[in-house]
Formats: sequence, structure tokens, C-alpha cells
Amino acid sequence: MNVRAIGDLSPDERAALFERDAGIDAVRGDVRDIVGRVRREGDVAVREFSKEFDGVEVGNIDVTDAAERAYDAVDADIRDAIETAAENIRGFHERQRPTDWREDFDGRELGRRYRPIERAGVYVPGGTAAYPSSVLMGVIPAKVAGVEHVAVATPPGEPINPVTLAAIHVAGADAVYQVGGAQAIAALAYGTETVTAAQKIVGPGNKWVTAAKAEVRGDVEIDFLAGPSEALVLADETADPALVAADLLAQAEHDPNASVVAVTADDALAEAIAEAVDRQAAQRGRESIIREALDNDASGILTARSMSEAVLFAEEYAAEHLSIQAADDEALLDRIDSAGSAFLGPFTPIAAGDYASGTNHVLPTNGGAKRFGGLSVDTFLRSTTVQRLEEESLAELEETITLLAEAEGLEAHAESVRKRFE
Repeated sequence: MNVRAIGDLSPDERAALFERDAGIDAVRGDVRDIVGRVRREGDVAVREFSKEFDGVEVGNIDVTDAAERAYDAVDADIRDAIETAAENIRGFHERQRPTDWREDFDGRELGRRYRPIERAGVYVPGGTAAYPSSVLMGVIPAKVAGVEHVAVATPPGEPINPVTLAAIHVAGADAVYQVGGAQAIAALAYGTETVTAAQKIVGPGNKWVTAAKAEVRGDVEIDFLAGPSEALVLADETADPALVAADLLAQAEHDPNASVVAVTADDALAEAIAEAVDRQAAQRGRESIIREALDNDASGILTARSMSEAVLFAEEYAAEHLSIQAADDEALLDRIDSAGSAFLGPFTPIAAGDYASGTNHVLPTNGGAKRFGGLSVDTFLRSTTVQRLEEESLAELEETITLLAEAEGLEAHAESVRKRFE
């Protein structure tokens, strides 16, 4: 990885770092055609696209029964790992459940209540790797929220990865469909003869999946449009360059388009990180993918004139994963508002959050952390405000309401109040 100074970045280099995107524009037209066909033709189109894109002749689209069989078939140590991760994720998300409330506001009884949506769809990627962790991250928050029907769509395989299926069983999904890509998002959005239509679709995926989520948004709710994985490590002179490098490589192995950045005010540390990255990359099984990610324009090792400049960069970058490896990590975190998930200290690898610490790994990318947070129980809830006014309370507000309503030219609004005092 190249070591560059933040102050020396050209406008194009800054744009590459800060204007990251999911790369969906190039496939929007093709995705629109796929979505349209699935909406019109249902299972027939799903099977044809599975054969064309995945090279699999799909018989039964619904493979819910296979999840339970897979759980019994996988090694006991894998089952234990899935159960441990699921327990931690469930425990963290149960703390997020809001409670209904009512309070008195000077005679006005006001409150808020929360209810889950009825049907959610969780997309779980396949492709070059299996992602049982994404099953747990998508299904468990929905079930904790109380969603009645949670369906998982994952690319077909011969067979589908048994660890993914086992995770689906542990997470408690109600249905499993072997369909991937844009056709899966379309099936979950509009339903088919086999697939139950969802009210909300969540989960990460490649640019085809992301483009499809953009296409169906409006007809169905989605979590957000996520791009390739991102990591930013903010490090001071106390950081271990080998650990910084390890976190960068862990995210780089996801995708050639992943963005991984280290920022430090220590020039010697920056060079040591670069050397550790190169050395460790040569030892990784997915080296070719890692090298591509390290070489893309959105990745790099950057030196700052001070940690304050490094913090400003991190805030502007708004990383999906923010690792702070510094003597006073809490003080640095207090100065950064925009990050999907923060990892503090040398013994908190980003992989902990990816799998088993309990937090969710479905997080905003492309600077989205400036505007919203990651997947949570809230994602699957609706809120309703509730109010009750007695006669005296309404009388106290009568003049305020009627004056404002008439100022807006809405006479019937004003009269709806006056009628109660005739």
C-alpha cells in the first residue's frame, strides 16, 4: 500500500477516498429487466435466472426443511460456534427493544407504542464465500423485534452451503428460498407462486443485489444501499503495525472493491504498517482479492500532521468499520460522530463484530454513517403516537389550534375543535 500525506492528496485522490459508491449505475438497466420479469413471471423467471447466472437447475425454490437437516449434519464445533454467536447477537439486540410509554403533559396524555412489521426478507450472499454470519445478523434482530414471518433468500448451490443453512435454523427463520442476485430481491419484493412477499428487505449483497434494492424501493421498504466493505484504522504511535495490518487485510479479503485505510500522525508507524500489510498479504489464501483491494484508489495509508487532522479525516470518511488503536481511544471516539461501528483497542478486531461480539455487521457504507446507522431491532419496528385530551386540556389549546388552522386556510380543522364546545 502507498503511504501518502493527507495534505498532499490531489482533488482526484480525495474524490476516490470520499466519493465511494456501490457501482450500481452500470447494471441498473439489466437489473430493471430482471426485476420486471420476476414480477410478471414469478417462479418461471426465478428458475431461468438461477440457471443463467448461478448455473444451477433449481427444482424446489423453498428449501426450508434443508436448514434443519443441515444443522444436524454439520460438525459439532461449528454448531457450537453458531450457537455462541447467535446468543451474543440476540442478547445485544434484546437490549434495543423499546417499550411503549404514556405520560401526562399538563393534562395531555401522550405516548408512543411500537409494533413489528409482519413480513421481512433477509438476503444472504453466496458467491465466492459463505456468509452464515449474515444470516444471524439479519434474522435475529427481526425475530427479536417480533416479526411474524422472516424469510431468507440465498443463492442456489449444489448443495447450498450447509453452514449457512445451519445458521438459518439457529436464527429461527420461517422460510428459506434458494434464489440469489437481483431475482431474489424482486421475488422478496413482489412475491411469486412460492416466495412470500416481504414488507421490508434487508441484508448485504453485490452490486446486482444493491441495484435491485434501489429498483424496488418504494414498492417495498429496504434497509439501505450498501457497497463493498470498508475499514478505517485510526492509529497513534502506540499501535502495533501488525494488528493494524491484520484488520485492513480482514476487510480487504471481502471484495476487490473493498476500501481499507489507515490514518496516523506517526510517519514511522505508517511505513511499518505498509511493510506489515505486504508481508501478511502474501500469507493469506485470498491474496489476489486482497491485493486488488489494497491497490484500488479508495485504499491507502495516510499520514496526518496531527491526530486532530487524522480525526477530521475519519469524520469526513464516515467509515463502515472504524478501528481506533491508540492510547486514548475513548477521547478520539468522542470526537467522531460518523461511523457504522467502532472498535476500540488492540484486542477488538473488526472480525469480532463481523461474527460474534453481538453487534450487527450490516452497516452503512459510502459515507452513509453521516445520515443513518446500521441494522437493528428498530429496522423492523413501526411506531405509533398516542394521545388523549380531556375537555379542559382541549379548552386550553382551543385558541392556539384555531388560530393556526385559520392562518393556514383550513377552516374545517378549526371548526372540528369549536364543535366540541358548542
